Amino acid sequence: MYLRLPRAMRTPMALLMGTTFLASPAVAQPDQTEDEIIVTGSILSAKTTENLVGVSVLTSEELQRRMSGSLGETLKFEPGISSSFFGAGASRPIIRGQGGLRVLLLDNGIGSIDASSASPDHAAAVAPAMASKIEVIRGSGLLRFGSSASGGVINVIDGRIPDQVPDKQIAGKARLGVSSVNHGFEVAVGSDVKLGQIGTADILGHAEISHRKTEDYDIPKFARSESLRQLSPLPVTSEIQNNLPNSATKATSVSAGLSYLGESVFLGGAVKNLNSEYGIPGGEGSTIKLDQTRFDFTSRYDFNSTVFETFNFLGGVADYEHKEIEVSGDIGTIFTNKGFEFRSEITQRERGPWNAAHGIQYKKREFAAIGAEAFVPPTTTNTFGAYSFHELDFGGIHLEAAARYEHVKHEDNNGTKTSFNGVSGSFGVDYHLTETAKLGGSLYRTERAPATEELFSNGPHLATNQFEIGDHDLDMEIATGAEISLRYQDGDNHLTFNVFYTDYADYIFENATGAFIITDEGDRLAVSMFTPADAVFKGFELDIGKSWRQWNGWDVTTDASFEYVDANLKNLSPETLPRLPPFGVTLGISADGEQWGMRTELEYAAAKDKLALGELPSKDYVLVNAFLSYVLNDKTTLRFSALNLTNQDARQHTSFLKENVPLPGRNFKASIEMEF
Repeated sequence: MYLRLPRAMRTPMALLMGTTFLASPAVAQPDQTEDEIIVTGSILSAKTTENLVGVSVLTSEELQRRMSGSLGETLKFEPGISSSFFGAGASRPIIRGQGGLRVLLLDNGIGSIDASSASPDHAAAVAPAMASKIEVIRGSGLLRFGSSASGGVINVIDGRIPDQVPDKQIAGKARLGVSSVNHGFEVAVGSDVKLGQIGTADILGHAEISHRKTEDYDIPKFARSESLRQLSPLPVTSEIQNNLPNSATKATSVSAGLSYLGESVFLGGAVKNLNSEYGIPGGEGSTIKLDQTRFDFTSRYDFNSTVFETFNFLGGVADYEHKEIEVSGDIGTIFTNKGFEFRSEITQRERGPWNAAHGIQYKKREFAAIGAEAFVPPTTTNTFGAYSFHELDFGGIHLEAAARYEHVKHEDNNGTKTSFNGVSGSFGVDYHLTETAKLGGSLYRTERAPATEELFSNGPHLATNQFEIGDHDLDMEIATGAEISLRYQDGDNHLTFNVFYTDYADYIFENATGAFIITDEGDRLAVSMFTPADAVFKGFELDIGKSWRQWNGWDVTTDASFEYVDANLKNLSPETLPRLPPFGVTLGISADGEQWGMRTELEYAAAKDKLALGELPSKDYVLVNAFLSYVLNDKTTLRFSALNLTNQDARQHTSFLKENVPLPGRNFKASIEMEF
């Protein structure tokens, strides 16, 4: 028996193997093992190996290798995650085929408070530039943050509220990087400072700044896909080639924090400003200017009690605005979001095998769109939630249960009010088969209230070339599902296999009606209506890693990941939902020495020909990437990478723009990281 690779993978596979063993493989792995990684997004602070299902964490080392200008492009190499890729400036993560409103983005545990869920051309106001860790949370853990995130929760942690005393008076990190495909330049600096003491408590300060600028990026050949060129031929001289216009980006983030760290009390706050500008490629040349200022605070009190262990209170307030600027320089549309969120939590002392935590959450969102693309009226949304988590540990058997009540109230500028009440819950169990392997599973049922965009939309949405119509009569979206997970961890050898199945009642999606509207400006827009329908999502992720014996002083490891998701409507035709990620495979070989770290990997995306109405098929593609790092000393590391080495024309089926906007071509990157 032998494995026959798809045709598109054969030549790149030979290149992968050749470059790996002749010289090239990846970045050194982090020193800490996976079972030492604490998931701060877990209310009971579980380690990654103690979570039943669906938790992954990118630590600082992996982040440095994958760092990109957007959250979606940084995370899309994780099993089960893809991205919406609306050009280099806007790319949100998609988890198991779910994106937008069903993936909640957190900034240090509090919602991003932006407009990114309203449209794929809106960038998230959560920048990965200074992140120390990114957590991807699925399963029962998402009930801590809301019932709407049926796809999952992504928590970006950057440490701008310092919670650890540095070893010296001033301690920090800096990074400087360049890239060839877009003539990009980035710099980021952050530091913690000991400011003094009040009694036995330490007063800590934090400051950081990051700046990134890129020009229009290079593409392998044509901007338009082969399918689109066949449907709508143009003279070759009229085709955009080699470089993608209006794909440049610029972003600056500045923040400062202050904290009080005592024996039983922790208090901290931080202010951050993010300012970015990016083009929307594949269209008429519009750009978006984004600005957000937010203040975050957190507190913790450790009880000297036999009943309770800790009390946490945290929150954030933000003022967000972005302007969509036409080619003429006129402002077409302004989107604003003023909001706040707070969460209060208390955890109990362990009582025998039982551990528990409880919390309440309140958030308010004042969202408005003003101008030519005001497809959603100004709306105020208030959300209240109460939740409870419980764990029982009987040695080899671990049980979890969680429940959440949520009340959501929407009111538009015409005084139209609508409210929803939902109850969600989950139950899970895992069993330690051996000291290194365990089998886990969970059952869950979530109730999601419709969002303002789904209820009140009624206008042109030029970014997606649609005229969107909401439905005031939408009811709760109910997801009932199950997941099974098999995990094995023995040193650097690991295997994780997740299988999931989710059945939706009244799944809300943008239904392409087949009709078109011609606007006053002459734009021909497809009419889409937010429609409820029963749907099923199912799939799996498989992640395998194997450590081999040392070879000439190198620690050699191989890894492979596979991901698949399928989703169908039960009672509508066509059955297939749009922009589902294709079957994907990533194969990698790494070698780590005393100072050198190397990796070569192959990323394969299968062809997509099972299509929704209005979609064109996507071809399969293979990207070959190589990484190299060199540790100059314990304070300085050099990194080099080559992405899309074979300069493949790659188009993500999950993107609205895939027919006009390919992924970047061959890209060489270099960076230097320093601690001080």
